[in-house]
Amino acid sequence: MRTRSLKKNKINVITLGCSKNVYDSEVLMGQLRASGKDVTHEAPAHEEGNIIVINTCGFIDNAKEESVNMILNYVDKKEQGLVDKVFVTGCLSERYKPDLIKEIPDVDQYFGTTELPGLLKALGADYRHELLGERLTTTPKNYAYLKIAEGCDRPCSFCAIPLMRGKHVSQPIEKLVNEAKGLAKNGVKELILIAQDLTYYGLDLYKKRNLAELLENLAAVEGIEWIRLHYAFPTGFPMDVLELMKREPKICNYLDIPLQHISDNILKSMRRGTTQAKTTKLIEDFRNTVPGMTIRTTLIVGYPGETEEDFQILKNWVEEMRFERLGCFAYSHEENTHAYLLEDDVPAEVKQQRANEIMELQSQISWELNQEKIGQVYRCIIDRKEGGHFVGRTEFDSPDVDNEVLIDASKAYLKTGEFVNVRITDAAEFDLYGEAVL
Repeated sequence: MRTRSLKKNKINVITLGCSKNVYDSEVLMGQLRASGKDVTHEAPAHEEGNIIVINTCGFIDNAKEESVNMILNYVDKKEQGLVDKVFVTGCLSERYKPDLIKEIPDVDQYFGTTELPGLLKALGADYRHELLGERLTTTPKNYAYLKIAEGCDRPCSFCAIPLMRGKHVSQPIEKLVNEAKGLAKNGVKELILIAQDLTYYGLDLYKKRNLAELLENLAAVEGIEWIRLHYAFPTGFPMDVLELMKREPKICNYLDIPLQHISDNILKSMRRGTTQAKTTKLIEDFRNTVPGMTIRTTLIVGYPGETEEDFQILKNWVEEMRFERLGCFAYSHEENTHAYLLEDDVPAEVKQQRANEIMELQSQISWELNQEKIGQVYRCIIDRKEGGHFVGRTEFDSPDVDNEVLIDASKAYLKTGEFVNVRITDAAEFDLYGEAVL
């Protein structure tokens, strides 16, 4: 029988998955800290504490596997007496709680995505309504995620998010502005707006798509200098946002808009509510309205029924559109989704080959676009120092997924969290190199 660890109660929160999970972990930690709890985020083994909370992802197979492996790892540590308690929350727990309880019973308790008060109670803390918007941020001090809505009302055939996150619920403008003010007071200069669907923001609260009004209010917050938009849906995109982006310098000329596919056959089966012609026109309208904007998208290959012809249509379109940023995923057959009723008929190796082909093509496009930046001067924010370089980003680059700008630390001293003008001296596929213009 294992012995209890002798560690004083310390809660280590581990976050898997997307930026929405990062935000949820930060809210959890803010509540715990307010209750006087000793809490840390992804601490190294010798400092990790004796109570573990794993915030899981349940989106696609790889993410689910990573979450399960993390749970098993800490259940094993519990058996060895290295930790005392293991709690699991997040999307995997929301979606598969009965199965998890049966398969991994040594976890102390499982909680879904909407059960924060119950999780806090299990951790000996009280849920405090007055702390809405108060978070213990885990990102570098200069940027933070701002979740403006939860859930999704879209009917996409391949997506399990509505199963895990529920219907779309917008957060009121006043609450988000107050949260932004609090973040700015703590030194945050860049807000990254996230939701399952930014496009839908406000329809439930204000009976209209109200993203532009929210952005205007956030841009008025003193101390916030960049506002970045992540995860917009192409159908029904509010074009007044682009007009605001063009005239308001705080709104980054950047949009993350997952398009998923472009073959009309696949778009129809995916229930995306659009066509190749409409999507192409939308992207052209974006670029005509805000010249020089960066568009990031994500694609899915290997969807049920995707023929070689469908794939070639997609590949040719990627080559034609020359997206500044692009990610590609192999289709994951998710139970309880509409597409699960279809035969998952594209072999795994074909899915991977198609994903590789798209990313090889995008790598070349990225390299060519980056070459055009050599000699240009960009305003960059410095995220960190790593090895012999300061690492920054332009307004056209989001953390973790886009270009980084590497600046030789031996040639200039730069402060983390500060803005600096940088002249680009060299470029690779996914990195830029530059020198500070002081």
